[in-house]
Amino acid sequence: MVHDHVQVHEHPAGGNRRKLALAFLLTCAMLVVEAGGGWWSGSLALLADAAHMLVDAGALALAWTAAAFALKPADARRSFGYARMEVLAGFVNALVQVLLVIGIVYEAIRRLLALDTIHIQSGVMLIVALVGLVVNAVILRSLHDHEHEDLNTAGARLHVFGDLLGSIATILAALLVRYLGWEWADPVLSLLVSLLILRGAFVLLKRSSHILLEGVPEGLAPEQIRTALAAADPAIAEVHHLHIWQIASGSRMATLHARLHENGDAQQALKAIQHTLRERFAISHVTVQIESTECLDTESGCDDPEHDHRHA
Repeated sequence: MVHDHVQVHEHPAGGNRRKLALAFLLTCAMLVVEAGGGWWSGSLALLADAAHMLVDAGALALAWTAAAFALKPADARRSFGYARMEVLAGFVNALVQVLLVIGIVYEAIRRLLALDTIHIQSGVMLIVALVGLVVNAVILRSLHDHEHEDLNTAGARLHVFGDLLGSIATILAALLVRYLGWEWADPVLSLLVSLLILRGAFVLLKRSSHILLEGVPEGLAPEQIRTALAAADPAIAEVHHLHIWQIASGSRMATLHARLHENGDAQQALKAIQHTLRERFAISHVTVQIESTECLDTESGCDDPEHDHRHA
């Protein structure tokens, strides 16, 4: 039996720490401006957006922490390192965003039921919202301008995108209130924005939870991989116990058992498996158990492909 363990490539999740730190500082500055502008103008939309940015500032701080942890090397207790921190951060960010949407919807309904109490200085509201739009656009552009799209940064971008949509909605609401007197526009537009934010949050939740459940990476089919590996070298009789997952975005991994024909060259078969997984399926971290006779792990149903560990 031959066992091969290919070293995983270094994960680039920590490459955006400076951008995340800058985004955090700009978000905090805009938070103060919006809170002050909301208090001065009497705009609940600005105050709500300031609360939104307060949550986002915490999310960005969490994202920065996750990026920093991702750079830590593996140790005796965490042999894969801390790369999965990016997935945990993305998952938490998405959950927070869902809760935030619930708060926005509640506040929008409350405003719709109390329109006679709303008195807004739409000029101040418009100026502050325009500044917020520019700042959020700068932050979003900064976070988008990188090569590796990890879930941690995706979670941070989701929050900033929500802020940008909030700024646009506030601008539209300010214009409608100022020139048409439509005070109901503010809560209605907030509801529309919350639906857009909710969609993005659910997408991120789906992606991050799939990785946390060690699901098969998107675009990979276990049966296709099994067939390709069986055909990779004449010495390979069959492939079973195929497990495919990823620690974090872009870090695909696999473990498998390969049974060889009698007198098959184990080293040649091992090289063929490594090459096929790396070149055709972008799986760089591979653990292979070579078997020259029957599978020794009989309790797990080696000979039955349906017993392989395959996550949906």
